[in-house]
Amino acid sequence: MSGWLAKLGLGLKKSSQKISGGISDIFTKKRIDAETLAELEDLLISADMGVKASAKIAAAFGKKRFDKELDEKDIRRELAAEIEKILKPWEKSLIIGAEKKPFVVLMVGVNGAGKTTTIGKLTSKLSAQGKKVSMIAGDTFRAAAVEQLQVWGKRCGVRVFAKETGADAASVAYEGLQEAVKCGDDVVFIDTAGRLQNKAGLMEELKKVVRVIKKILPEAPHAILLTIDATTGQNALAQVQAFKEIIEVSGLIVTKLDGSAKGGILTAISEECGTPVHFIGVGEGIEDLDEFNAADYARNLLDVE
Repeated sequence: MSGWLAKLGLGLKKSSQKISGGISDIFTKKRIDAETLAELEDLLISADMGVKASAKIAAAFGKKRFDKELDEKDIRRELAAEIEKILKPWEKSLIIGAEKKPFVVLMVGVNGAGKTTTIGKLTSKLSAQGKKVSMIAGDTFRAAAVEQLQVWGKRCGVRVFAKETGADAASVAYEGLQEAVKCGDDVVFIDTAGRLQNKAGLMEELKKVVRVIKKILPEAPHAILLTIDATTGQNALAQVQAFKEIIEVSGLIVTKLDGSAKGGILTAISEECGTPVHFIGVGEGIEDLDEFNAADYARNLLDVE
């Protein structure tokens, strides 16, 4: 097993233990009936897989033909396969087209979801691939966000465009992008504020940022990535829905799976929001963010070897 898969397994351990324990309790009886399937559905809902996905998985499981005594490993394997079916259509790599230069990535998400750290990790990955990357500190509301981005800039050896706390976010994005074009950057990340409790204000700010970006590069932003924190469970689903109302989210990055017993939330999000998932994070280190793989995720969530 690779280091990444081992970390993913550890990251999803709390979730998989909860589900596996529940499966053991439910399937002590040897036959599958309506009561068993209802209990299975309740278990999946309690693992944050959402009502729609849980009902779909339980129904599909109920239609399967088992010609021998039910083995717990077989049950987990079958459930993992059903979860993978829901996740697979949304397993998509982030493609950075060389013809789009700079490739502009607008990062959105609530404060505390790991957005700024994710920018740093992605910058590190892209820099290692030989791409010239820069960052724009567009979360001007919080001094800590600007400082955090500057720390990542130093760590990755890339330029960070920043202005004073409280500066107009759209102006910062505009000037920062002008500089990125002038410097011939391959990729530029624009950090943004994440005050979702003030939805109307955030909506206006993000729309304004997008408008000024288009004045410089009409086809930009080329990607709008939403970072969500897995530990928040159903609240993460609500965040995806809320941000999709505000802005055209092109892909998701799911963080903090290492501390969560709510790993099933990605199944709920895939079923209910239908948004590509590019990366998942299972720790603090740069190497702890990797491309999302539906099969690996489903198998680790159900502790299937």
